[in-house]
Amino acid sequence: MVVPFLDLNLQHESIKGEINQAVQQVFDSSAFVGGPFVERFEKQWASFCGCRHAVGVSSGTDALWMVLLALGIGQGDEVITVPNTFIATAEAISNCGATPVFVDIEENSFNMDPQKLKDFLEKSCIYAPSSRMIINKTTKRLVKAIIPVHLYGQPADMDPIMEIARANGLPVVEDASQAHGASYKEKLAGTIGDAGCFSFYPGKNLGACGKAGAVVTDNPELAQKIRILRNHGRPGRYLHTMIGWNGMMDGIQGAVLSVKLEHLNKWNESRRKAAALYSEKLGQIGGLKLPIESGQSRHVYNVYGVFTKNRDHLMTTLLKKNIHTRIHYPIPIYLQKAYQNLHYEKGSFPLAEKFAKHVLSLPIFPEITETQIDYVAESIKNWVDTNQEAHLHLI
Repeated sequence: MVVPFLDLNLQHESIKGEINQAVQQVFDSSAFVGGPFVERFEKQWASFCGCRHAVGVSSGTDALWMVLLALGIGQGDEVITVPNTFIATAEAISNCGATPVFVDIEENSFNMDPQKLKDFLEKSCIYAPSSRMIINKTTKRLVKAIIPVHLYGQPADMDPIMEIARANGLPVVEDASQAHGASYKEKLAGTIGDAGCFSFYPGKNLGACGKAGAVVTDNPELAQKIRILRNHGRPGRYLHTMIGWNGMMDGIQGAVLSVKLEHLNKWNESRRKAAALYSEKLGQIGGLKLPIESGQSRHVYNVYGVFTKNRDHLMTTLLKKNIHTRIHYPIPIYLQKAYQNLHYEKGSFPLAEKFAKHVLSLPIFPEITETQIDYVAESIKNWVDTNQEAHLHLI
């Protein structure tokens, strides 16, 4: 048996007729960049998320970057985020001229730890009443925003994060690139902070046939700034009111996303069922720590990641059985060569490093079968049984 990590062919085959018709409509109207198909998707995505505005852009990275620009974040500022995320989160900060600073994560959810966020602001920063700004005591830079990441499809613990942010006058930008349709206390991911940013990269729960992204917000001024920024800083033809970027969503991606959005709830439910089967079948196996769904969140399992003591050996063993797994973010951002100028040292964020060393992502996608999950679970059980001495203890 072959178990791919992800099989987009199965998904596209199931809606092939709908996709072909949508793409043909784009060609028939030649609305290839922006235009009516993007506008339709924006309205649908805003309605789905339950917010006032959605702005389609060319990628999730552009979504994060343009929100930060629209918030006035720039050279010499700092933005707080987590170190165990795709580098795009930090890149968006850096490309504004700002600097990412990190707080460590919770052990169970892998998301931003609100207490560590509070500790950082209380111990490392001071509030300047004259400017109403937060200043990092070490770097003397202004701290301008917080970006929690809803990793793997489970929202961060947003209530305390929002409480801390409001107490310090800081906007919150949710990186919801892995959390399409996930919820926290009945609110969808991306709609709790000042803005939410989504990637529609093909492997996401809602994926385009190429690159695309979106920002959602209830703030009309923020939405309008992003609309201007994504189109070379122009509110009208040949009228440029700010320096912007070529960041429009393509018409084909808007049309494809409109089709796929109709299936998102069903696909998310299939992912949740697959995750439940994994947890049932792997739950009695020693040497593994399984994902924990918070009681206040609805996890949509873009990734099903397990902790294990000898992750690399397990990965190699499963590959020999044609089971394809992945390692997400094996090097925390602050230890990447690209960010060596931040001068963080190994050991700066112990839980993020533990996460990077020990988490393995198992195959999960809406069309995965119970037979495939059985095969993965049995293969892992056999691996544990034949390596008892190495895998007796949880991390």
